[in-house]
Amino acid sequence: MAMAAPSIRTVASVFGLLLLVFALSSTAIYLVSSAPAAASPSSILLNLRPFAARCPPAPPLRVFMYDLPARFHVAMMPTNSAPANGSGAAFPAWPPSAGGIRRQHSVEYWMMASLQMQGGGGGAREAVRVRDPDAAEAFFVPFFSSLSFNVHGRNMTDPDTEDDRRLQVELMDILWKSKYWQRSAGRDHVIPMHHPNAFRFLRDMVNASVLIVSDFGRYTKELASLKKDVVAPYVHVVDSLLNDDPSDPFEARPTLLFFRGRTVRKDEGKIRKKLAKILKDKDGVRFEDSLATGDGIKTSTEGMRSSKFCLHPAGDTPSSCRLFDAIVSHCVPVIISSRIELPFEDEIDYSEFSLFFSVEEALRPDYLLNQLRQMPKEKWVEMWSKLKNVSSHYEFQYPPRKGDAVNMVWRQVKHKIPAVNLAIHRNRRLKIPDWW
Repeated sequence: MAMAAPSIRTVASVFGLLLLVFALSSTAIYLVSSAPAAASPSSILLNLRPFAARCPPAPPLRVFMYDLPARFHVAMMPTNSAPANGSGAAFPAWPPSAGGIRRQHSVEYWMMASLQMQGGGGGAREAVRVRDPDAAEAFFVPFFSSLSFNVHGRNMTDPDTEDDRRLQVELMDILWKSKYWQRSAGRDHVIPMHHPNAFRFLRDMVNASVLIVSDFGRYTKELASLKKDVVAPYVHVVDSLLNDDPSDPFEARPTLLFFRGRTVRKDEGKIRKKLAKILKDKDGVRFEDSLATGDGIKTSTEGMRSSKFCLHPAGDTPSSCRLFDAIVSHCVPVIISSRIELPFEDEIDYSEFSLFFSVEEALRPDYLLNQLRQMPKEKWVEMWSKLKNVSSHYEFQYPPRKGDAVNMVWRQVKHKIPAVNLAIHRNRRLKIPDWW
């Protein structure tokens, strides 16, 4: 009986080894049989990609657009405007004759046009129009407030100004009667207000809405903020530079620094007159006072395309169209503004293709020019290359294209919706708003 114990242990050990071998062989058989018969390199790479990269793209923002009478939008455009392709005969294309200040602040038109687009549009669209307001995530108010100011109230004292005010009063009457405005207090409503004087009579009545602005230069903190609003680029007035592939881009731009525009401005724009005294007639600098007329725009186009750097001081407000003219001209922007806010900055790093100077630095004699002259050629070429790569994000066009300015603005709106919903939901249950 003493000899039986080792034998039993030996048998148990052998049996255990057999079980282990069987388990391993079964696993191997399973792995081999479950693998593709002939896995291609591309399929192997696909399986190795991070999970997020294999996720389908996020669906477009569902937008309900108010059906406002034409006097709030397209009726202010020239009557000879041709229909926009693919949008239906009732919606006009942006007229080439409407340039200058009206074009610069025409973001409202391009946003409305994108919602008129027929068909699915594939993956190029960040927002689609829905006819059922209960299915909407956001509500677009198609009031051309910037165009209204430029058509009716540009002088701010003439009799036509009353027409701009009347449109705002009528619009607010429509919105207040809407149950969708009432249920959110307008928080999920998107209102273009791009010109600094747009919607100037009744701004305080829309201070909870998502505003589309050029900057925050003429808005109070109670009205506008980065938390809820979208900074949209100006629509550039110079033609985009295409096929910009010289063998030596640095030498192809003989002018060091270019500026052409109004030198007499208000508020922060007063720096322009001071810069003119410092920079005018300096070697390598073109600093010219001009208006945004047809001939002036042609001269600006030529000047930006032949310059390494383009000066961007503040206008009447911290921003101006000049920055976006420089971007589409592939002229490295030199930005001088103490309070500028830039479009799409959660996605785009402007320091990769722009230079920033404080007002104090810019007004220091010779400091600005010395910094530009000392930049190595390799560094400038690197910034110029990155500028070319991002310039498509500043193109307003119809139909919109993936990653263009229209879609980028809508994507920014989409980014605001979670915070909008949080505010709406909290407001419905709080007895004391913002109790903390």
